[in-house]
Amino acid sequence: MNDNNNLTPEIHSATASVSNAPLTTAVTEQLSPALLRSEIDRRIVKIRPASTPIDQISRMCGARHAGSMKVDFYSVNMKPGEVTLGKDIPQQDITAGTTIETRVDKSGVLSASETVMFPTVNVGEAGNEKPLICYVKKVEGMMTELIPVGTATIPAIAKGTRIVRMGRAADELDVQTPQYTALPTKRFNYCQIFKAQVEESMYQRLSDKEVGWTFSDQEEVAVLDMRLGMEKSFLFGERSRLDTGDGSEVYLTGGIWNQAGKTHDIDLQAFKENDMLDLMRKAFTGGTGSRRKILVGGTDLIDAIGKLDYKRVVSAREKETVWGVDFDKIVSKFGSLYVIHSEIFDLCGMPGNGMVIDPDYMTKYSHVPFRAERISFAKQGVRNTEAVVLTESSCLVLRYPETHMRVIANK
Repeated sequence: MNDNNNLTPEIHSATASVSNAPLTTAVTEQLSPALLRSEIDRRIVKIRPASTPIDQISRMCGARHAGSMKVDFYSVNMKPGEVTLGKDIPQQDITAGTTIETRVDKSGVLSASETVMFPTVNVGEAGNEKPLICYVKKVEGMMTELIPVGTATIPAIAKGTRIVRMGRAADELDVQTPQYTALPTKRFNYCQIFKAQVEESMYQRLSDKEVGWTFSDQEEVAVLDMRLGMEKSFLFGERSRLDTGDGSEVYLTGGIWNQAGKTHDIDLQAFKENDMLDLMRKAFTGGTGSRRKILVGGTDLIDAIGKLDYKRVVSAREKETVWGVDFDKIVSKFGSLYVIHSEIFDLCGMPGNGMVIDPDYMTKYSHVPFRAERISFAKQGVRNTEAVVLTESSCLVLRYPETHMRVIANK
C-alpha cells in the first residue's frame, strides 16, 4: 500500500496539472496563482465596502499587473473645442477676399481649413442676427488668419471672446488636410507596499479550530484598517521615492486627487439646485467621459446635497447598488451621478470637498496582488504565536484627466 505522505508531486506546468500527490494550495499557487487571488479579492470586497469606495471600485473593476514598483502610463485628452481671442479686432467692413489677422490664447487648437464660430458675436440685419462664422485660412503658432463668412460688416470684438471649433471645409481639389494629433502624455506613479499583520498565540489558534487562512474577526478588522489606510493614500498620497538612510528605499504612491484635470468651486452656505446642476454640467462636459460618474464627498458636502429640493431638472432617485456599494443616484440631462459619503475627506480636513471620478478611466496597477502569508513564530523559536501578514503593492492612476474633477468648498 502506498504511503501518501511520501508522495512527491509531479507538477506539469504546460497542462496546469499535478499527479502522484494531492492538490495543495502551494501547488495551486504555482500553477494558477490568479485562482486563489480571485477568491481572496472576493472576500476582501465584502468587508464594509462603503467605508472605502475608491479601493472597492478598483478591486471590482480588476487590476492590471505591473512589472515593477514604478508604473508608466499614458493619459490623453481630446483636442479643446474652443479658444479665446488673444487681441481686440476692430469694427470693419468686409469685401470679397478680406482676411482678418488676429491672435488666439492657445496654439495647436485651430488649424487651417477649419471653420469657427464666435457664439457671442452677432452679425447681420436687425431681427435676423446670427453668430459670426469664419474660415481659418492660415495658422502660425497663435497667429491666425480668418475669413468672415456671410456678412458685410463685423462689429468690434474684444480680447477674450470665445472661438468655437467647427467642421473642416476642404477645397474641391484638396487631397490632404492638416493633420489631427492628440499625443498622449507619459506619466508615472509608484506602487506602495501596504501591509497589515495579525498575530495570536498558539493556544488562541488551537481554540479557534480553523485551518488555513480565513477571515477571522481579528483578520477582518486588520483588513478594514489596511483598506482605510490605502483609501487615504489612493486619494491624497504624495508620490515619492524615499531613501530611509539604511540602504533601503520606500515607495509612496501618488493620490488621484492631484491627477484630476478639472476643479469646481462651490459655496456650501448658498448651495442650491442650480449649483448642483452647474456641478454636474462641468463634471460631464469638456471631456470624453462616460455618462455615469461617482461623487465621493465629505460630510459637509453630502449634507448640502442631501438638503436640496430637487425638481424637474435634477432628480434624486432611490439607492442603487453598483460595484458592491450602495449609492444615492442623482440624474440630470448631463448624466447620472452616483453619490456616496466618505469619512476619509473628514479625517483629511476636507469635509466640504469631494471628487467626481469616472470609473471607466480609473485603473489600478498591482505589482504584488493582495496576498496573505501565515508565519509561525513558534517554529522559528521566537515566541509561541502565529501571524498572518497581509500584503499588497499597488497604485491608482487616472486616464483622461479631464473626465475627473475635484470639488472644493470655498471657506
